[in-house]
Amino acid sequence: MNPTVTAMTGGHVLVAGAGVAGRGAARLLAHLGARVTVADDDADRSARLAAECGGRRLGVTDACDLLATGHPPAGDDPLPAVDLVVMSPGWRPGSPLPRAAAEAGVPVVGDLDVARSADAAGLVGPSRTWIVLTGTNGKTTTTAMTAAILRADGRSAAAVGNIGASPAEQLLADERTGVRTDVLVVEASSFQLHWSRDLHPDVGCVLNLAEDHLDWHGDMTAYAADKATCLTGAVAVLAADDPAVLVAAEPVVTGRRRAFTVGDPQAAARALGTTGPVVGVRDGRLVETDGPDRGETVDLAPADGISPPGPAGVADAAAAASLARAVGVTPGAVARALGSFTVAPHRGQVVHREPGPDGVGEIRWIDNSKATNPHAAYAALAGLDGTVWVAGGQLKGADVDDLVRDVAPRLRGAVLLGADRAVIARALARHAPSVPVTVVDGTDPATVMGHAVRAARTLARPGDTVVLAPAAASLDMFDGMSHRGDLFARYACSTREERDQ
Repeated sequence: MNPTVTAMTGGHVLVAGAGVAGRGAARLLAHLGARVTVADDDADRSARLAAECGGRRLGVTDACDLLATGHPPAGDDPLPAVDLVVMSPGWRPGSPLPRAAAEAGVPVVGDLDVARSADAAGLVGPSRTWIVLTGTNGKTTTTAMTAAILRADGRSAAAVGNIGASPAEQLLADERTGVRTDVLVVEASSFQLHWSRDLHPDVGCVLNLAEDHLDWHGDMTAYAADKATCLTGAVAVLAADDPAVLVAAEPVVTGRRRAFTVGDPQAAARALGTTGPVVGVRDGRLVETDGPDRGETVDLAPADGISPPGPAGVADAAAAASLARAVGVTPGAVARALGSFTVAPHRGQVVHREPGPDGVGEIRWIDNSKATNPHAAYAALAGLDGTVWVAGGQLKGADVDDLVRDVAPRLRGAVLLGADRAVIARALARHAPSVPVTVVDGTDPATVMGHAVRAARTLARPGDTVVLAPAAASLDMFDGMSHRGDLFARYACSTREERDQ
């Protein structure tokens, strides 16, 4: 039997972290019969979770002592030796607790491993199909699209992970309600995947890779390797257009290969040297071909009208279709689901359509506040011409020169706000000196966004698109990316009378 399963069904398990991921893992472990100890320096939160699981709580220092000696500091009742440590995604590599576990020879796994191992062992009913996907950008949209396609095919599918409940909580909900989920579509973060040892999904995908969270992972190589954990299962869906993903995939993929592209699928198959199915775009349609030179072409859905608009949305749809087709959904299910799919807020949602002067043409307003790094901002802007770009916030040291250089030919104008607005302004002056730029000063979120939207409206012409794609984090001024996007949408949708007040 899997050592993780043995520990989960009667051993002593230390759960590191009492947040969402840790809570799901601890509750599932208690349900399976493990003795649970919760390690977290938030005393109230960890005490509540420990009480719920019938276990103990320890601070991090005490937990390290438990691993080293088999019991916590003097005065506490002895605890049995720890059989397994489950790491929540917030714990960085090299933190004291996983280091102490390694020194004590105690296995360390991630919260996703707990749910996957329990499910694969049949401890929570018949095993489900696991589709796990990750990427620097587009994870939530692709997860939701994939689940929608599966449901359109009559499957009982749940979108879990960063998009909703943890996989462990979903398994417990199935047990509690008696309503069984057939497929788990898991949005996984690089932090979760770093700690995963036993995941090996039925189908996995890395959508794209760009520099992000390198302060946590150490460098790009480590970040990419952690992401590639998704690709270690039975089927790997490869991003044919992303060289970094293909490099990261090569050492770990041992199962069958599929791929997706925003270009012609047979051309992508030839470039990859694969004979597996590839989903791509031909003559305005999403299609699937079987290898570079053989097999039939399966028509899946129109490529036009996908939400969110632009190449990023098409890439997400192609990935979702390939993931769903890997578990046998019909082409009709792909078409039905994508035809009615609407992107979640702040991820490329069209929040307003405004008639041009005298009713000629229109101006679209797109909220992509979730584009919090240059890679995501490029995906939001690529494929759009006549764009008024609303950008700025906390760049966290990210270089925007390549982004500005690449999108400059598409820009009608730019409106900049936030802590690092001057950095983006200087990049625009270097690479797009003819593009008109408005810099909005101030720190009151509503006032600044109101001025930014008014400035964007003066720059936009009929047929243009105003896109909030900040390329930066939001906490310099806003409560979060949702707050930033909500204010953008509010002012974009305001009436002429409200604007004049």
